[in-house]
Amino acid sequence: MNAIEVHHVSKSYGAVTALDDVSFTVGKGEVFGLIGPDGAGKTTMYRILCTLLKPGQGKATVDGFDTVSQMADIRRRVGYMPGKFSLYQDLTVQENLEFFATLFGTTVEQGYDSIRAIYNQIERFRDRKAGALSGGMKQKLALCCALVHQPSVLFLDEPTTGVDPVSRKEFWDMLQTLKKRDITIMASTPYLDEVRRCERVAFLDQGKIRGIGTADEILTRFADIFNPPGIKHAQSGEVTDENVIEVEHLVKAFGSFHAVDDISFSVKRGEIFGFLGANGAGKTTAMHMLTGLNQPTSGTGHVAGYDIRTEHEQIKKHIGYMSQRFSLYEDLTVQENIRLFGGIYGMSDADIASKTDEMLERLQFAEHRHDLVGSLPLGWKQKLAFSVAIFHEPSIVFLDEPTGGVDPATRRQFWELIYDAAARGITVFVTTHYMDEAEYCDRISIMVDGKISAIGTPAELKERFHQPDMDHVFTHLARQATRSSD
Repeated sequence: MNAIEVHHVSKSYGAVTALDDVSFTVGKGEVFGLIGPDGAGKTTMYRILCTLLKPGQGKATVDGFDTVSQMADIRRRVGYMPGKFSLYQDLTVQENLEFFATLFGTTVEQGYDSIRAIYNQIERFRDRKAGALSGGMKQKLALCCALVHQPSVLFLDEPTTGVDPVSRKEFWDMLQTLKKRDITIMASTPYLDEVRRCERVAFLDQGKIRGIGTADEILTRFADIFNPPGIKHAQSGEVTDENVIEVEHLVKAFGSFHAVDDISFSVKRGEIFGFLGANGAGKTTAMHMLTGLNQPTSGTGHVAGYDIRTEHEQIKKHIGYMSQRFSLYEDLTVQENIRLFGGIYGMSDADIASKTDEMLERLQFAEHRHDLVGSLPLGWKQKLAFSVAIFHEPSIVFLDEPTGGVDPATRRQFWELIYDAAARGITVFVTTHYMDEAEYCDRISIMVDGKISAIGTPAELKERFHQPDMDHVFTHLARQATRSSD
């Protein structure tokens, strides 16, 4: 019996066709992947199957119920984790769980057995607000909220974006336990190791199904999209002995909790420096101190020659910053965003105008200069945000998980932009949860429990810890964490 059947479904938004004659089936108890690049139509498909949208044409059923005429029956039977965490940030862990149980006409007590194995891992934080949880803990809570009413079908739209590799592995291990209970799982993910944990996958591209098969069949058949050639990064000669970041014994404490616990390191001009660590290891806190957004409890640091304790306003003028959450204004056009940020950086109107034309040509965005940023695919937004962050030619650009949720081909293009910036002498300080990107850095540090556990080139770290790749190095170190708080 099929748990999901999609027959010739199409969906358009005005002149934009999101889904074009899509058909596929998912067997009961199957782990099925729906994969494809940004803007392929995956989220539209999920919303139709979860009865949040009606198809323009065609028919879809979930557990035998029609998504249009039998919405209520489907909603009682499905769990849904959308791409962005669905939790209420101002409610506690317990309050979120109780709220979602109430939505489905049940209680946490009635559904506890179905979430026990997962909820046990976060129950000690039941009184903590969801907004204060790390990515891995939010993920577990969101899964509990999606399972508390004991659904038969679970829809996961890129649930692990922005989550570190160890937490991602744990999440997929949890999904395997759900399969044993005969729950059907349909999941999207940009991570190839997660794609390979699906029994079958459908490749959706520009609203059309290009192929359905095992993960290996699809990833091999469409290798140019999912596994593009790696980037060879030869040192450009721009890396110098001059340190543009110097940190000595830096500490940031919140009460008795040391988010950053006595770290020291330096970064040279023109270097691509990877700053890695599991969720909650202290990366973002450290980056906030380096960018002038937060003050250290103790220790010293200099960025672009300025003291992070006393000259944070000067630091902000000499750096670029791209946050984990997209940082441009979606209701402004591409050109309006560039002009706004150029003005914030103190550039003249003439410089803004000339550099705008140059940048748009380089990005091949010239014909989209008057498009609203909110209308652009995620990969385009990311490339534009990075280009805006270095528009004023800063000494250093800080990138906080800049490629989260972006497909492999677009990530490769993004890293070509990073290499181009480094070749111009801009230091790149980057955090990422993609371990193939860690291989692209000149040097890497890995934080565990607020401390730097290792620092060196990718080759040095692989040799030191006797591991075949950076994914294994990261996992080896991250699993040594002892903090009870994530």
